[in-house]
Amino acid sequence: MSDSPATAPELPTPAAPGPAPQGASAPAAPRARLSPEEPRVRYAGLALVLVLSGVLNIHRLAQNGFANIFYSAGVKSMLRSWHNFVFVSFDPGGLVSVDKPPLGLWLQAASAKVFGFTPMSLLLPEAIAGTLAVGLLYLILARRAGTLTALAGATAMAVFPSFVAISRDNGVDALLILLMVAATGAGLRATERGQWRWLMLSAVLVGLAFNTKTLAAALVVPGIAVAYLLCAPGSLWRRVGMLAAAGAVMVVVSFSWIAFVELTPASQRPYVGSSTNNTELGLTFEYNGLGRVNGQVGGPGHIPFGLGARAHPATPATPTAPAAHPVSTARVILPNGRYKEPIAFGGSPGPIRLFGVGLGDQAGWMLAFAMFGLLAAALGLLLEPRAGGGEPPPSRRRDPLLACTTSFGVWLLVEYIVLSTSKGIVHPYYVSALAPGVGAMCGLGLIALARLARGPNRAVGIGVALLAIAASVGVQVVLMHRMGYRTWFVPVLLIATAVGVCALLVRRSLAGPALAFTFGVLLLMPAAYSASTWLAPVEGTFPAAGPKQTAGAGHYGVSDPALAVDRALIAYVRANHPGSRWGLLTVASDTSAPMILLGLDGGAIGGYSGNDPSLDGASLARLIAAGKARYVLLGGAYSTRGGDRATEAVARSCRLLKPSQWGSPVHYPFGLALFDCAGRESALSSS
Repeated sequence: MSDSPATAPELPTPAAPGPAPQGASAPAAPRARLSPEEPRVRYAGLALVLVLSGVLNIHRLAQNGFANIFYSAGVKSMLRSWHNFVFVSFDPGGLVSVDKPPLGLWLQAASAKVFGFTPMSLLLPEAIAGTLAVGLLYLILARRAGTLTALAGATAMAVFPSFVAISRDNGVDALLILLMVAATGAGLRATERGQWRWLMLSAVLVGLAFNTKTLAAALVVPGIAVAYLLCAPGSLWRRVGMLAAAGAVMVVVSFSWIAFVELTPASQRPYVGSSTNNTELGLTFEYNGLGRVNGQVGGPGHIPFGLGARAHPATPATPTAPAAHPVSTARVILPNGRYKEPIAFGGSPGPIRLFGVGLGDQAGWMLAFAMFGLLAAALGLLLEPRAGGGEPPPSRRRDPLLACTTSFGVWLLVEYIVLSTSKGIVHPYYVSALAPGVGAMCGLGLIALARLARGPNRAVGIGVALLAIAASVGVQVVLMHRMGYRTWFVPVLLIATAVGVCALLVRRSLAGPALAFTFGVLLLMPAAYSASTWLAPVEGTFPAAGPKQTAGAGHYGVSDPALAVDRALIAYVRANHPGSRWGLLTVASDTSAPMILLGLDGGAIGGYSGNDPSLDGASLARLIAAGKARYVLLGGAYSTRGGDRATEAVARSCRLLKPSQWGSPVHYPFGLALFDCAGRESALSSS
């Protein structure tokens, strides 16, 4: 332990090491000396951010029920057999798979296997993953930049509204973010030590993140690679060679499960949900990949509209070419003060998209501060002399702080650019991936601003600090007024930040406390907005923070009247000779998901969006003839997208049952129409 004075520096500054002897392993960059009290302070800070994140993520979590019922039903189906588990089948019969890689759902299935299939066994893994990601960011920053930096950065991440919302859902994004943060941490250790094992671990973690949400994981790679090329020991060719080897490992891990699925005959596995060609490669690089960037069917302005899956009791459906179905932008507010429908997509692509309607209140509160924080951290590295020598900038290549700033800074910029420019499906909760970068740059930037403002470059530090504070205050005022959320706090925000700015300007020695106070004030509104997720069940498909956001139904994810209809359907089907493999087939997954959760062996002909070409009339007829299926329900979720050839054949050929025949509690049950296809095999085949 060091003999340094009791007061630790605000920002540890390791000295650059000399070159390693030829043939010897590159030494680790020396760490800053810590005071005897530092470990206790560091652990106290870690405990604080873990408690904060844990409370935000877990308080009143059970009210969310099964949240995203698409994934919940998939997990229940996966527990039925190893076949369903391996291929992440959505339905118990193995007709169509979930449209994501398996790792996140495997984790939830393992939890449900150990603790029983309940909402909390599915929700807790993601809530814990979110909290662990905050703690891991704290440790990464504390090791390289000190406790104060880590505390500021981890707190900013913990109160990032969209990050809290996805951590309270049973999607896969919290696990994705945890793995990406872990990959960044391992990459930084590799950069500092020049050791193979840390770089390979980083590659494996990126591969695991890829197996959680495919190409979304790739956005962390540029930051890791640039930091390694810039700061790692050894010659340039050695660094390039090690990165190439790590890239090969990453590719192998990333595509191992996909290769297994591709090598399995299509007849022996579920149809790959949301793909057009029944391949995981197509799903990865089209629907879940470049389509998100370049525009795709199902995205804004490209939602198909057709008749093949809608309930038309009087006239059979006629095949039509899908037409563009405009996206409604009207926001209907219910008597409870919440929006009737969730915001499905971000606004138009552009540089300020992440501050606009739909995305701004989920991501924008501290984003401007993080961007100016990145600028301040870069200026600090360029302008501030290093302790013990004041060496010129070229000698700082091995500075761990430079690697940390580069890795998280590039990650933040890449996420910002991709989310701002993508033309396809960009759901508001996608901005949760900004949370680690925003947190890291807030922490690193805050301490860099304090050092600049009290050092020889005070004018530069004050200038950047004023820009960061002014931009952040402006964004928060706009968001509060736009969302109608606690606008009474606007004068408090203005007065408090003005006090902080005055203290910053008056005395050089007050730079650190003034900026810390102002930063704390700026965190109050995103923290309160994040805590608003406790007020109602999260909307499982589009999780979002905010007191006006659409609330979920809780438990089975549908309203009580819809649940009564589902129970009536289940009772009728079970009592009237259902198929041996699928008791009821629906158009889209969200219609059959509650029935699967209620215990029926349901399935979705068209997968999640209702238009996957998993079956045609002839293949459905073979299932009917074999006794594997009998009843098909048209209408419901996404049925206006046209369905597929099988749903068209059902509307033409099968016998429509009146709602009174199957005991519907309402006269016209939400546009649902139940068809009995027994004995109609020939008509289905020829349709």
